[in-house]
Amino acid sequence: MQIRKAIKSDVPAIVAMLADDELGQKREDYRDPLPYMYSEAFDKINGDPNQYLIVAEDNEEIIGTAQLTFIPYLTYQGGVRAQIEAVRIKSTRRGTGLGEKLFRWMIVDKARNEGAHLLQLTTDKQRPDALRFYEKLGFQATHEGMKMHFEVN
Repeated sequence: MQIRKAIKSDVPAIVAMLADDELGQKREDYRDPLPYMYSEAFDKINGDPNQYLIVAEDNEEIIGTAQLTFIPYLTYQGGVRAQIEAVRIKSTRRGTGLGEKLFRWMIVDKARNEGAHLLQLTTDKQRPDALRFYEKLGFQATHEGMKMHFEVN
């Protein structure tokens, strides 16, 4: 298995994984061809040096994905916070240890090496298995997260 930065041709496989669960089916629009907004989003992510959209690949098959964002800010004396989003493992490969390998790469190879003093993520309360997985990796539920959704035209 190889973990690497995503390229544009990976986008359909990434979106397929994002849509392949109960919550993702409600928010994603996976079809062939993909709607243009996914390509536009990839270009914005890829053009931002603080973003790492990554994929796990095995024998040329995309089997996992995540997005790691570095957020510079003034607190912590000008610290850098790393944020993990959109973690997915292909449904046929879940439970094989791939998720842990993907996280170890983000924690050790990227977040620590890039000088982040903190690594954070959010998880939907409807995903209790994900919460247990993150706690097993050493994440702690230290804060209560809040969101505000907007209607998009």
